[in-house]
Amino acid sequence: MTFPTRSDTDGAGRMRLATWNVNSVRARAERVVDWMIRAEVDVLAMQETKCADAKFPAMAFVAAGYEVAHYGHDQWNGVAIASRVGLDDVQAGFPGQPLWGDGEKTDGKAEARALGATCAGVRVWSLYVPNGRTVDDPHYRYKLEWLAALRDTAESWLQADPGGQIALTGDWNIAPLDEDVWDVEFFRGSTHITEPERSAFTAIETSFADVVRPFTPGPGVYTYWDYTQLRFPRREGMRIDFILASPALAARVVHAEIARDERKTGKNRIGSPSDHAPVLVDLN
Repeated sequence: MTFPTRSDTDGAGRMRLATWNVNSVRARAERVVDWMIRAEVDVLAMQETKCADAKFPAMAFVAAGYEVAHYGHDQWNGVAIASRVGLDDVQAGFPGQPLWGDGEKTDGKAEARALGATCAGVRVWSLYVPNGRTVDDPHYRYKLEWLAALRDTAESWLQADPGGQIALTGDWNIAPLDEDVWDVEFFRGSTHITEPERSAFTAIETSFADVVRPFTPGPGVYTYWDYTQLRFPRREGMRIDFILASPALAARVVHAEIARDERKTGKNRIGSPSDHAPVLVDLN
């Protein structure tokens, strides 16, 4: 579902593109919009909105000058894109995206995990990769199938248009390197760090570059901290949120950062934080 902006914004000059797993947009809309305005974000891809289209808090974004498209079925998953530089050719799901569950559960529809739109000439995809749960769970096989399908489809986009400016953004639920988790032994045998998951991520990286890591080298640089066990103040996190860019788009990136402070609570902060921090890049 797409909601029009209330006013146009001049996006000339640079373009700031961000991604953020907001962990329930209805609970955090005011906080998200407040950050978008303060950080001068032009386009924000959101994941885990956790609501159906009819319940998405669109007016909070529209009032701030953003068009917004949302794709959600219920209280699970959900992806959105908010833009003040245009929002065209909105597409829910990508070709070949696998289904999860039986036909009765899915009603023949893919989960709300992928949403694409063209913003000022950049094809932005908001992606919420399946978690996988455990390595013995069918959801883990579904995760690998989902990633393989994304790789094949993304490759076809580049084959059709080698100069295409494409951003694959979102919560990938994969820590590609050992340094991307606070204690690799703690996660040993769990999802997010297994060889098949990392190989699936690397396969996509053969054509789409991680344009954030060069500006935010690790170790100890994370985008997610669990709410439990004081993970955030103890700096026990994971790097699982990424912006991968096609060659033509990667060439435009001049800056990137992880807005770690948005994971904080306390004075001058609106409401409770998501367990993820926003990740952003600046394009020339």
